Amino acid sequence: MVRVDFNVPLDEMGEVADDTRIRATLPTIDYLCGDGAKVILISHLGRPKNFDERFRLDPVARALSRLLNRPVRKVDRTVTDEVIKAVNELKAGDVLMLENVRFNPGEKENDPEFARALASLADVYVNDAFGAAHRAHASTAGVAKYLPAVAGLLLEREVSSLSRLLGNPEHPFLAILGGNKVSDKIGVIERFLDIVDALLTGGGMCFTFLKAKGFNIGDSICQEDGLDHCRRMLDKAEKNGTPFYLPTDVVVADAFAEDANHKVVSANRILNGWMGLDIGPETVEIYRDVVKRARTIFWNGPMGVFEMEPFSQGTRAIAEAIASSGAMTIVGGGDSDAALKKYGFEDRISFVSTGGGASLKLLEGSPLPGLEALLDK
Repeated sequence: MVRVDFNVPLDEMGEVADDTRIRATLPTIDYLCGDGAKVILISHLGRPKNFDERFRLDPVARALSRLLNRPVRKVDRTVTDEVIKAVNELKAGDVLMLENVRFNPGEKENDPEFARALASLADVYVNDAFGAAHRAHASTAGVAKYLPAVAGLLLEREVSSLSRLLGNPEHPFLAILGGNKVSDKIGVIERFLDIVDALLTGGGMCFTFLKAKGFNIGDSICQEDGLDHCRRMLDKAEKNGTPFYLPTDVVVADAFAEDANHKVVSANRILNGWMGLDIGPETVEIYRDVVKRARTIFWNGPMGVFEMEPFSQGTRAIAEAIASSGAMTIVGGGDSDAALKKYGFEDRISFVSTGGGASLKLLEGSPLPGLEALLDK
């Protein structure tokens, strides 16, 4: 039984729009099939509260079948007599995909009975879903209590690559953090401030830091309950002597829309009625100069609303600078990976993680239930 992370985007036709996460698991699946295993795949897709036709895994099974160049049988349940029959019919090298595991309420609740029922289908459990390893769910942690549990090749590579950042990275070591929620990054910022040589910020989260410094941020996004955390991080950076870069200028708009009026202003002169949606050109040049000197770079989170062209220049410029740096570069998945794909820089990055949230949890030192369950074996 292989827990994979096939939580992939679907297009308007309901087919897989981006197969990156599927491709990432191919080495594990190929290895198992080549060794004569009967492979049972389990995954979630989306965030359904119960059965939802939109989140069936049929298009994922079709995409995987094409990539493997072998048939992938898909069943419409997870733990029923139909599934048991399908498992019993498997031959060496066959691949069976169960239905979206989150259709069962026992998944997110890590229900022992559901976990035991899943485990009863197999002899060995392989976790290759790094993107879900920070969830204590039945298919990520529960099943491991009832079967010999090991890491897949992708999970092993993810943990190894990210752990290098905490071990002995080549210096100067630079962290670049963006995205909207500063609350998602506080733990990793605190950890990084003890090991990095500089930290660059952008995206929506930087405005909470700017407000914490006393700047007027207009109508920019801000997590009010994160202001004290931001002040504490800024104080720690100053105490440690770690350069903590905030934008000096930003692109602001009078509405969150691609056709909104927009202009570049100083980061301390954002008027009410305007919101920051990207870092400005002066900031880009400052950040580029810092990136050039780095030998190890970790990036998580875009610099602005890169999905809208007027607010995409900061993210594109930083992505290009990272790709051209010659440093060892690790990107923490999610929107950062989407930006790399959009601008064609993904092949110039040393390692792109398949799990944005999981990578941050690992780097901040928080236990990952899906990983901890394996370490107990």
